[in-house]
Amino acid sequence: MRAVTTLSVVVLASAGIGHAVVTSLDADIARVDPFKDMKNRPQAGHGMNVLLVGTDGRDRITEAERRKYRLGGAPCHCTDTMMIVHISEDRERASVVSLPRDSYAMTPSHTDRTTGKRHRGHPLKLNAAYAEGGPNLTVRTVESMTRVKIDHYLEVDFTSFMKTVDVIGGVKICTAEPLKDTYTGLDLATGTHTLRGGQALQYVRARHVDGASDLGRMQRQQRFLAALVDRTTSSGILLNPMKFRDITRAVLGSVRADKEFGTGELLDLGRAMRNFSPSSSEFTTVPIGQMGYAVEGVGSTLKWDARKAGRLFKALRDDKPLSAPKPRNQALRVDVAPQQIRVQVENGTATPGLGRRVDAALAATGFATTRLPVNAADRTLKRTVVAYDPRWDRSAKSLAAALPGSELRAVEGQGATLKVIAGADFREVRKVRAVDPAQGEFGVLRGDEALCP
Repeated sequence: MRAVTTLSVVVLASAGIGHAVVTSLDADIARVDPFKDMKNRPQAGHGMNVLLVGTDGRDRITEAERRKYRLGGAPCHCTDTMMIVHISEDRERASVVSLPRDSYAMTPSHTDRTTGKRHRGHPLKLNAAYAEGGPNLTVRTVESMTRVKIDHYLEVDFTSFMKTVDVIGGVKICTAEPLKDTYTGLDLATGTHTLRGGQALQYVRARHVDGASDLGRMQRQQRFLAALVDRTTSSGILLNPMKFRDITRAVLGSVRADKEFGTGELLDLGRAMRNFSPSSSEFTTVPIGQMGYAVEGVGSTLKWDARKAGRLFKALRDDKPLSAPKPRNQALRVDVAPQQIRVQVENGTATPGLGRRVDAALAATGFATTRLPVNAADRTLKRTVVAYDPRWDRSAKSLAAALPGSELRAVEGQGATLKVIAGADFREVRKVRAVDPAQGEFGVLRGDEALCP
């Protein structure tokens, strides 16, 4: 979760704004040594792998913020969020893999950082590795599970997240359904919202808005990260030296990083990623084979699908994209699937057979047409109309998207069947598909497909 903000530092460096600006901030980074005394590590692959860890640290949160954003309670000193970010060797692609906090994990042998006792490897939930052995055990456990060598470690807390989002002026997200979570206080109506720091924190922390729990939360985190990248790369922020400095300071001021991740690495990577954009990124979650896998002394865990996860992490090691190439003439994304929308077609012109053509074209695209087009009362219509009951407005917008240039017309009491009155402007029906762009074996979501329309 908070880990998503750290990637923005990498993106921000792409502005190429003075070595001195970033060098002056290098001292703000708190250092850890997650790779100390590590042996038998995986073989290095191509590209760069960064383990982004979001902790539940809240020491610098004010009392007012604690109350407003439901941040009370003692932190568990564990990793609330964990992602592997793979930056391709050619610096043209970022692949982000979320690792569920409740993943079943087996630790390597280690020394407990609080008791000093030596432990053999034992099962736990992945997020508990941090509490037991800090960054070192976290990295060792992730490497053991994935066979992906981690090159850099970055750790972020609540404060960094909120400050960064505020400094960039908020991040735009959209939701097709209301989102309400009494645990975090999140309360968003359907539509588009620009979230500031505290509200953004509620959005990426929420686990109780639907039945998907932590998996649903990770999908929202991935969408938020795509929107964050879009905001920082498309708004001119990167070209403003003062903004660049302020944002970088907001992040680095509450980040912990490995000793090798410094100014030089930040600038080199930033220059290479000068043209980075949401379409350059792809997001997925490690494939789950069994939900609710019970482990004695640990509780209910998520067990990875060993075969699919193995192929996913091999793709990272081999520096391969996780998703297939983007097809040409891709269908337009809509909120409601065509198969769920019932349509009656009317011919609003004097052109014979137009109603049948429109009905057939809509049916071929997947809409549930009546297959019985009729003539409209008014046969002089110049512009195609989509008439709809306001209660089915999302369906109406999805249907209108398939009819370029059409006019939406609300009709109280019309009912669930939408009406298309074909006008003289009708040329084609565009292909549309529901908003669930996750694709391929690993359910990959591209960054540009995660943004608001």
